[in-house]
Amino acid sequence: MRKGYKTHVSDAKKKSVEEFKKLIAEYPIVGVVNLQDLPTQQLNQMRKQLRGKGVLIKMTKAKIIKLAIAGIKDSKKGIEQLEEHMKGMPALLFTKDNPFTLFKIIKKNKSAAAAKAGQILPSDAVVSAGPTNFAPGPIISELAAFGIKTKVEDGKLAIQEDAVVATEGTEVDDKLSSMLMRLGIEPMEIGLDLVAIYENGTIFTKSVLDIDEDKFLADMNNAARWAVNLSVEVAYPNKDNINLLISKAFTGTKGLAMEANILCSATVDSVLSKAQAQMLSVKSTLGI
Repeated sequence: MRKGYKTHVSDAKKKSVEEFKKLIAEYPIVGVVNLQDLPTQQLNQMRKQLRGKGVLIKMTKAKIIKLAIAGIKDSKKGIEQLEEHMKGMPALLFTKDNPFTLFKIIKKNKSAAAAKAGQILPSDAVVSAGPTNFAPGPIISELAAFGIKTKVEDGKLAIQEDAVVATEGTEVDDKLSSMLMRLGIEPMEIGLDLVAIYENGTIFTKSVLDIDEDKFLADMNNAARWAVNLSVEVAYPNKDNINLLISKAFTGTKGLAMEANILCSATVDSVLSKAQAQMLSVKSTLGI
């Protein structure tokens, strides 16, 4: 750089940086989304839908976003952590909603798509076992090259077992793209790629935000049942198990009383029935 030369920052860039700084300061929740490979039509539809839910998506150059973050990090603790999650074509998302609810909305509005050469697989590409429409021929060796085992059934090829033909993070080449399309597999997703969210100094990545609600609910129910069972076993009374503890104590006491042939209102019928059964057994044995 020549002596005395100063980098010129246009007024438009300064205005953009200030706009992003203001938004970052205003919204408690700031997310990073990757817009790479997202068709414009889908992006516009998603922006319109999210705007109705109080979610704002702002796009600009990555450098502008980084300058805005650098200018606000002293007053918003931990916001600079978002920078390491900026990739592809980053944009910022602003909301006052719950991060997990937001992720659920975005995930629900994604659709499957074929993999094109140069794209990165978001998850493992799995070929499931079952029949195909392929006739035996060169396709057998092509499938074998991807580790897919086949056999002939009713004149058509059938895949013998599930096979992972490419793992998450693999860059798709022409051969893999062609094979997946021939098999009707669409491993890509069209929709917003929410990479990470900032809230109160904490960064939530999509692996944390992506919760299986059914599994989570089942785990919570199982935990509650095990907690109740444990409290009953150790005889620790509380409002959730008191009826079970009383029932257990009654059953145990009644069983002890019956073993000892103690007559009381709870055992009289059982003890007399037991005595009668013993009497009839003796009568039968003696032939009376």
